[in-house]
Amino acid sequence: MQIYFSPEFLKEEAQVLNIVDDNNKAVGYMAFLMEDKKMYVYGQLEEEGVYQDFKDLVNPYLQGLTKLKPDLEVYSYLSVGGKKIELDDQEKS
Repeated sequence: MQIYFSPEFLKEEAQVLNIVDDNNKAVGYMAFLMEDKKMYVYGQLEEEGVYQDFKDLVNPYLQGLTKLKPDLEVYSYLSVGGKKIELDDQEKS
């Protein structure tokens, strides 16, 4: 199954993205909140079978956001089917 971001709410300091499948069915969400030098990222995906796809979708997106503010501290909690995802190249909290 392919998954994609579908923007729900976009502001400079906050974003909410639905995660949809090929049939445009919502299968999860991600939320970003930015304040000064901190960014909080929360997300959940219900299907365990797309763990790596979710990780591959999220990593470059977060890297792009952090290029906007190089000194940004990133705090995240992302899960797929209730299992936490550890992202590469960022601080984990």
